[in-house]
Amino acid sequence: MDLKDIYAARRRIHTRIRETPLEHSPFLSELCGGEVWLKLENLQLTGSFKIRGALNKLLQLSDEAKERGVITASSGNHAQGVGYAARELGVDTTIVVPSNTPEVKIEAIRLYGVELIVHGEEYMDAERLARRMEREEGRTFVSAYNDLDVIAGQGTIGLEMVVEKPNLDVVLVPVGGGGLISGVACVFKATQGGAEILGVQSFASPVMYESIRQGRIVDIELEESVAEGLHGGIEEGSVTFDLCRSLVDDFILVREETIKDAIRLLLAHQHQVVEGAGAVGVAAIMEDQNRFRDRRVGVVVSGGNIGLDLLREVVCSGSAL
Repeated sequence: MDLKDIYAARRRIHTRIRETPLEHSPFLSELCGGEVWLKLENLQLTGSFKIRGALNKLLQLSDEAKERGVITASSGNHAQGVGYAARELGVDTTIVVPSNTPEVKIEAIRLYGVELIVHGEEYMDAERLARRMEREEGRTFVSAYNDLDVIAGQGTIGLEMVVEKPNLDVVLVPVGGGGLISGVACVFKATQGGAEILGVQSFASPVMYESIRQGRIVDIELEESVAEGLHGGIEEGSVTFDLCRSLVDDFILVREETIKDAIRLLLAHQHQVVEGAGAVGVAAIMEDQNRFRDRRVGVVVSGGNIGLDLLREVVCSGSAL
């Protein structure tokens, strides 16, 4: 992954996406004694950062590949990004999602006119089926994370952050398969070498954390999580493993109750609707406030696609802090 690839992605997609705000958070800044800025990708088209990587990938497909169509597997947000990009470019698309995908995301995916298949209990079940269909039907598989073009698209978030706030000391990024943090970390390490890059996962799904700790991609048992967008395993040989190993300074695991508290905090104090996966960076600040004292902190809020029932349950189950 090279910084020039991310700049090329920026030129390719910038007229098709929103440049989301980097918003100061007075409440979180006071809470931790630092200066906290939130990159609000929950305000992005489709409600998630995923559209960046999907567009960068599909815009580079040959006419022949577009004619054959694409296929992907997703827990929801990547599917919406691919669906949006495919509709814009007129590319026939099949999307496989696991059964734990929230209904709000399934309904949104259907709106893009794709063929939608619900298969398996978790992400890797859906990916295995999609990979088989890729071979059988000759479609192009668009990985949610294991693709340098997708990673370059996600890295455009980092470009926007360093332009608007070039002196951040630490950047907190949600981690599932590692595509988002790989792209963002590439930008900060190339342009802001002193910035600490911290990946955040839930204790319920610490796959990248455990893989880095053990020095190899591992398959572990997952628990139910409000941050279902970070759920799932990592494909063997994924480029994100080595990128995370070389570019990410540390990983933080957060508890389910803290993620829920973070969702409530973002709604009450920032007036932002954020899904569990998007709230884990804020949860990391809440669990270890002293770590961020006197530091300039950037937090990638990766998405806002949370179902109304879950949002009501989370909001009503605790205080607004």
